[in-house]
Amino acid sequence: MIYLDNSATTPIDPEVSKAMWPYLTEEYGNPSSKYYTLAENAKKAVEEARSHVASLLSCQPDEIIFTSCATESNNFVLKGIAHYYKNKGKHIITSKIEHKSILETCKFLESEGYEVTYLDVDQYGQVQLETLKNAIREDTILVSIMWGNNEIGTLNNIEELAKYVKEHHPHVFFHTDATQVLGKIEVDLSKVPVDFLSLSAHKMYGPKGIGACFIRKRELGLRTKITPLLHGGNQEDGYRSGTLSVHNIVGLGKAAEIAKANLKEHQTKLLELEKQLVSALKENFPNIKFNGHPKQKIPGVINFTIPGINNELIIRSLKDEFAISTGSACSINEPSYVLSAIGLNVMEVKSSFRISLNKYITNKDIDRFICNFKNSILNLMI
Repeated sequence: MIYLDNSATTPIDPEVSKAMWPYLTEEYGNPSSKYYTLAENAKKAVEEARSHVASLLSCQPDEIIFTSCATESNNFVLKGIAHYYKNKGKHIITSKIEHKSILETCKFLESEGYEVTYLDVDQYGQVQLETLKNAIREDTILVSIMWGNNEIGTLNNIEELAKYVKEHHPHVFFHTDATQVLGKIEVDLSKVPVDFLSLSAHKMYGPKGIGACFIRKRELGLRTKITPLLHGGNQEDGYRSGTLSVHNIVGLGKAAEIAKANLKEHQTKLLELEKQLVSALKENFPNIKFNGHPKQKIPGVINFTIPGINNELIIRSLKDEFAISTGSACSINEPSYVLSAIGLNVMEVKSSFRISLNKYITNKDIDRFICNFKNSILNLMI
């Protein structure tokens, strides 16, 4: 199997699973317990992982809260801000191409009496600054715009958007879902003034079931106040109660450490593979159309349309040897709302594919895929 659906998840790096193993076996202590060695070892491992995640983001370790995944982090931020600051306003801004965990949370908040503005995007899937400017109101409490789109790979200019909000509307919080970009582009929160950021380990060669939320410190070094999603034993300074999943946290920390150390190398590898793939697709399919921004994009994420080709039939015909997709794993059996938002019609959506690469793919793998992909399409046309 050649795995080409890495926007859905990535394989675990062997160094990550190796780092996790002791905390699944002999180092099984609860980091919230006190006084004995097993607990202290677990607590030390958690704090070391927190430091690695903070280093990847260029923030402070105590600005990192561990969650189960980016979906939880997104729910935590949107619901937490909405509840805590409901007396200051009930208007939230997001975009039409956010991850389902943002859009569905916004729908829930609408049922609770909040008003949500869903921003249009341009033909490439980017939120333009003027569009955001025109949407902010006196009662706006939160803007949530994803850093990079999981289906088409387009990057938003989060630095520009966040700086505008913080300079002209300092009472408005800014959140970004950065799940798809970490380890692929530089994310420096000392330069990008977002208040909140969500991430998952399994999109950067870490384990499933663990994520994190960045919460920026405010004046006097205090954390931003937000209503917790989970209440209980006061873990994570009361922001996220529940016994910490130490082995998964260690895995996230190791994945973050590797991502930080190998960022340029990883980025270069993905761009080289992408260049080979795009060139071969253009050569073999002259009528192909690529979706998303051609340059301001996540390395290794390619979305394209081949008119007249049924994407589901092709994907099923290749399923024993290749893993590719029509789009988000969270929108299975649904037409892509992302592609619709950038102007594709129903037939074009049904003829579109997403390929997302990882660091283990080889040039031979790309050649093999192109050969089989082309043959599958030719067989369909017979």
